Amino acid sequence: MKVACIPAYNEERAIAAVVLGAMKYVDKVVVCDDGSTDMTGEIAEKLGALVIRHERNMGKGEALRSLFRAAREMDADVMVTMDGDGQHNPADIPILLRALESQGADIVIGSRFLGKRKQVPAHRRFGNKLLNLFTSRVLSDTQSGFRAYSRNAIRRINPSEMGMGVDSEILMDALRLGLKIVEVPISVRYDLGKTSTHNPIFHTLDVIFSVIKLTSIRHPLIFYGIPGLSLVAAGLYFVYRTLVLFGEQQIITNLTMTYGLLAFAFTLLGLLTLFTGIILFTLSTLIRKGLD
Repeated sequence: MKVACIPAYNEERAIAAVVLGAMKYVDKVVVCDDGSTDMTGEIAEKLGALVIRHERNMGKGEALRSLFRAAREMDADVMVTMDGDGQHNPADIPILLRALESQGADIVIGSRFLGKRKQVPAHRRFGNKLLNLFTSRVLSDTQSGFRAYSRNAIRRINPSEMGMGVDSEILMDALRLGLKIVEVPISVRYDLGKTSTHNPIFHTLDVIFSVIKLTSIRHPLIFYGIPGLSLVAAGLYFVYRTLVLFGEQQIITNLTMTYGLLAFAFTLLGLLTLFTGIILFTLSTLIRKGLD
């Protein structure tokens, strides 16, 4: 079974075209009405889509979480996600499906930056390049919401991010799990007026903070260990400078006091950072063992 899953928030102007277009290429369309205050859910339901409703707006991440759960419950073989604002062309769905099958991929990303790049505004190209640095330097479009997932990916991916950082989280999880990811060029429209409920700056910061948070949780020894060791090394340097200065002058000067305080501050902060990494690593290991 092929399922198209669409997160939507106040998209009554575009949702009908998106649902009807997707129905041509999949067996079922599922829309997550993420607390819309307009007729988004009602329109999608009238057109034959299965509608999942959130009582309040919980964010794109929570909408995708609900859609992944629905796809698993429907025992879907393929899940296609696309935005509900009309910027993705449902006619491109077969392109993703063909790549999923022909290349044996687990995830196919519809990239806005392969092929006709002039379709994408300059500020979006810049923002995506910046976010690629935090997620993956190999992929051209880590923030595209137009994707196809195999049965294997549907069952192994369970996003936890509630906000816009969910697209990065999914790719980070996929890379960690060893899933095969490929990209194909797609068309995209930005002549539909405002196509996002977030401004570009907020979106970018939301994703960056999400990636930092996820990295700190999943790789605590690296995230906290390297800065912690650097701080301890700086503290030891100031300890050395303090001892050398005191040995030369045999009195405690203001400079000696300054070096001593810096030695204490850097060493203490470094040890606290190291212990934080060790504690988080221990907790994450215990949690993973408990889930196995």
